Amino acid sequence: MNVNAETTLGFGHFIAGSDAVGKTLLALLLLMSLLSWLIIALKGLTLIARRSRSHAFLNFFWNATSLDAVAHEIATHGARDPFSHLASHAMQARSHHARYGAAKLEEAGSASDFVTRTIKKVLDEETTRMENGLAVLATVGATAPFVGLFGTVWGVYHALVAIGMSGAGTLDRVAGPVGEALIMTGLGLAVAIPAVVAYNWLARANRVLLSRLDAFAYEVHTFVAMGQPLAA
Repeated sequence: MNVNAETTLGFGHFIAGSDAVGKTLLALLLLMSLLSWLIIALKGLTLIARRSRSHAFLNFFWNATSLDAVAHEIATHGARDPFSHLASHAMQARSHHARYGAAKLEEAGSASDFVTRTIKKVLDEETTRMENGLAVLATVGATAPFVGLFGTVWGVYHALVAIGMSGAGTLDRVAGPVGEALIMTGLGLAVAIPAVVAYNWLARANRVLLSRLDAFAYEVHTFVAMGQPLAA
């Protein structure tokens, strides 16, 4: 009889015996897990590609003979990374201001001011693009353990009610249903831990890249707006 009880207990038995609330919580955890892993895969691949393209463009930029050569390279291959995107917009801003002057409020001021505002706008756009999706990972990492814990509490409550109604309150009768209910807590942790680890990894990688981009923006502004390199 103990063998039959052991074979009937398990995750499948817990799901089969759970009500609509338990099944809904499980579906929610599965959805959160799929969404977080999808974001992790997309953001991870994008980060790797962004690093590779940025490295290639920076090598070309610092070895280029002039800004015209840089502009030609961007026009030929496109702006495929944050650094080429910033350099392209800065050069376009200088050309636009030299050709048309200050025709609108956003173009008011000197060419240096206009280039500065354009660079700040590009930095904000790149920051938003890099941080897109991280809020979902943070939300999953913060809420998934509590969703699993709620599922455990709900399952334990119903298990104890069922045991009380049956009148069999021995340890072997209580341990099985309660142990099954604890599966939900484990699932919540299994969903949350990868999301938290990926969030910390992506957030740190974005901070490093944005710091390099900010330093590069200062260099680009010097080349484009002032027409001269920085002193050694």
